[in-house]
This record gives sequence, C-alpha cells and structure tokens, in this order.
Amino acid sequence: MHNMREGGNAMKKIAFSLFQPVTMATIILFWAIAPASLAHNTWTLITVNVLVTAIVVALEFVNERYASWRITGREFATDLFYTILTFTVIAQATKWLCDEPLGMAKNALGITTPWVMHLPFVLQVLLVMFLIDFGQYWMHKAMHHTFLWWSHAPHHHITQMNAMKGAVGNPTELFLITVSVVALFDVPESAVFCALSVGNVLGVCTHGNVRWDPPRWFMYIFNTIEAHSLHHSASSFEDTRCNFAGTFIIIDRLLGTFRAGESEIVGQDDRKRLTIPQQFVFTFRPLIAAIRGRQGSSASLSS
Repeated sequence: MHNMREGGNAMKKIAFSLFQPVTMATIILFWAIAPASLAHNTWTLITVNVLVTAIVVALEFVNERYASWRITGREFATDLFYTILTFTVIAQATKWLCDEPLGMAKNALGITTPWVMHLPFVLQVLLVMFLIDFGQYWMHKAMHHTFLWWSHAPHHHITQMNAMKGAVGNPTELFLITVSVVALFDVPESAVFCALSVGNVLGVCTHGNVRWDPPRWFMYIFNTIEAHSLHHSASSFEDTRCNFAGTFIIIDRLLGTFRAGESEIVGQDDRKRLTIPQQFVFTFRPLIAAIRGRQGSSASLSS
C-alpha cells in the first residue's frame, strides 16, 4: 500500500510537472493538422480556450498551491464575468480598433512579409507569440511607470491567484494589453489562432492556484505562477516592477527586469478587493477627484 501511494504521488508530480509543455505541444499539433474548416474558425479558438481554462480551474481542486487562494463563489462569479467580457467585448474591440485598421494600413502602404508564409508552422506560431508578448511587455511596463497605472491597478487589487484572474481588470487595460502589430504580418489565421491558444494556456497557468513544478528549462523561457505571483506581491508597489512578460519570461531575463521568487500574499492598497463597478471606474479616479476638487473650490468661493 505504501509503495502504491508513493507511486501515485510520483505519477502526480510528473503529470503536473509536464502539464504545461505537453498541453502547449498538443495544441500546436492540433492547429497544425486540423482541417481548414476548424483551423480558421473563431469558434474553434473559443472552444479550445474554454476547455483549457475549465481544466485548469478543475486542477485547482486537485493540486492546490495555497489554501489562501482557494476559489470562492464570489471570486468565481467575478472571474467568469471578466472571462466572458474578454472573449466577447474586448476581443471585438481589438478587432475593430486595432487589427482591422492595421490591416487596412498594411494594404494601403503595400506592406508584405512573404517570408513569414514560408516559415514552418511552429515558427509562425512562435513569431506571433513573440510579437504579441514583446508588445505586451512594453505596454505592461509602461502601465507600471506612467499614468497608465490607473488602467492597470485594478488587476493588482486581486487578493488571490486563480485560473481566470488574468482576465480581471479595468476594460481600458484589457483592451490595451491585447493591442499588437500581428496584423502587419502575412501570417496564416491558423497560426494566429494557435498562438492565442498557447498564450491562453500560459495565462491560466500563471494565474492558477495549482502547484505545477515545471522543468527548469521551461521556467527559464516561459512565465510561471512563481514569477507572476511575485509580480503581484503585496509587499509594495515597487516590488511589482518586475516580471512584466506574460508569455516569455526570458524577455525579462534579457532586459534586466526579472526577479526570482514567488509571493503567496498578493494585492495592492492594503489588499483591498475591488467590486466590478469599482474596477470599471478606477481609471477615471484622478478625473473624478479633479472635478470634485474644482466643485469644492467653487463652493468655498461662492460662500
């Protein structure tokens, strides 16, 4: 019985160690061999992402990382709301306000990248992932160093890490973080969808309350819950100025913004959890404060 238990624990450890790289490889293989009717269908992308997200949500109950991050009904409802918002409104806004205008500019300027079409499928996927993540790195960094913090701060008010937490935030930030230059490149739609699917795997895993213990090489290249939880550290705002990449943590390593470690205690401003309405209006707090200050000054002058 003891040997069986040890064997079961060993298998469990291997399964959670390899879950992320194996899942990513499986998704790439799926998009590479899927018929065009599936590979170029938006609903396929949504289905794959929902399925992976649901699996990681379930795994939080199987191999919990921290009891303090255990999902509650209120947290689940909030996370689900933002996940649906991201898959619908934010995705559509990105298409209308970013991808389509860039595509029209590409055509108007005669920009072509035929070399991309000749790359192996895996390299096309990696190119898209890098283009998205390199842009997100700089956008994310700007959000921590400029006035854009007012759009990003709600995401740092989360007080626990769960699979769908990556979608939680102010809609302004959720849109800005999806902006990319991929539309300027001649990339097959299947490669774009595949890259988004692989990115979703990493997104839910770097926020999920799961003890993964991935291989060392994986942690060196890709973002993990360890690095990202440290980015959400409640110690101080300064402590969050690290590990900006969402997919390739190697970008942080190369640009000097990587910091090793992890943090169980996450959240900003005395770990005050924001409601959905508070998250939506957070970006406009400086404007609201200025208006109220002006009204107060006018009232004092009139009296």
